Amino acid sequence: MRFSWKLTGLAAMAGFILTSAAQTPSNRTNDSALEKNVQTIAAAHHGDVALFAENLKTGETVSIAADTPVQTASVIKLGILYEALEQIREGKAHWDDRLTLNKADQVPGSGILLFFDTPLPLTLKDVLTFMVVMSDNTATNLAMDHIGIPNVNRRLAQLGLKNTYLYKKVFQPVPPGVVMPDDQKKFGLGKTTAHEMATLMKKIVTCDLAEPGAHARPDDAALCAVALHMLHVQFYRNAIPRYLDGMAGATGDSIANKTGSLDAVRNDVAAVSTKNGLVVISCFTFNNKDHSWGTEQEGELTIAKIARAIIQSWSPQGLAAWPVPAGQTPKP
Repeated sequence: MRFSWKLTGLAAMAGFILTSAAQTPSNRTNDSALEKNVQTIAAAHHGDVALFAENLKTGETVSIAADTPVQTASVIKLGILYEALEQIREGKAHWDDRLTLNKADQVPGSGILLFFDTPLPLTLKDVLTFMVVMSDNTATNLAMDHIGIPNVNRRLAQLGLKNTYLYKKVFQPVPPGVVMPDDQKKFGLGKTTAHEMATLMKKIVTCDLAEPGAHARPDDAALCAVALHMLHVQFYRNAIPRYLDGMAGATGDSIANKTGSLDAVRNDVAAVSTKNGLVVISCFTFNNKDHSWGTEQEGELTIAKIARAIIQSWSPQGLAAWPVPAGQTPKP
């Protein structure tokens, strides 16, 4: 999504916080080194950084301004994907639901559906795949039309994500009679925090779809596998995956991620399969001085350096293939 809304008036960046569930002396030493390393990388960035990362095996976390509301850009599409999964799970939607792309639906920015002849028949799975893999804005709008923006926000609220919100369709005017929240102009398409978006990614990659107190269903794993495949084949790999793809043990499905970009914003949220378990990294750079769109964009490089520092600290042995859910056989 390559368009720009200016973000102003953010509160001063919160102090750096590092916590660990593992309290052995060796872990405290490693955490201290990671804290210093990540802090140094963030301080060198010409802009602001918000971060929340968690090792799901050890409980270790590292964060910078993790509860500061920030522009999501296209990262909010994770919320749309999650709501789609829940609706499919509940039988309210289906992967093969028929949608039609019309000329009026085509909007600029990321993606390729803008260039297709219309009318074009698609499925819900088609548009979600375009939305995740290529961050296709036209596909995103079709998905929002089908599952409903209010439903997305209702679900996010049910999950306790108080600062995560989807405002409107991409490059489309607000419908008549719809009143936007006062902060929409500040955040644009959507808002979130690094901590809350990490929580959402964690729910997707661990297939935590059951309501609190309810049990998982036998077909949940197959449902989540479809979404995971979309995230594994993410087209944009200049941020979190940049250096991780070349690490020892990396495979084509070691990283599941979703990016978001505006002129002054670069974001990436990922789950990384490592030799020491799954690691979720949610990193947002904003108020960036570098507004360029090349491969050496500073916001993306900063995120890449932070991701590398975290993985090198928490899993010096490198990455691993995505873990196979219990009861399933590895892919050939």
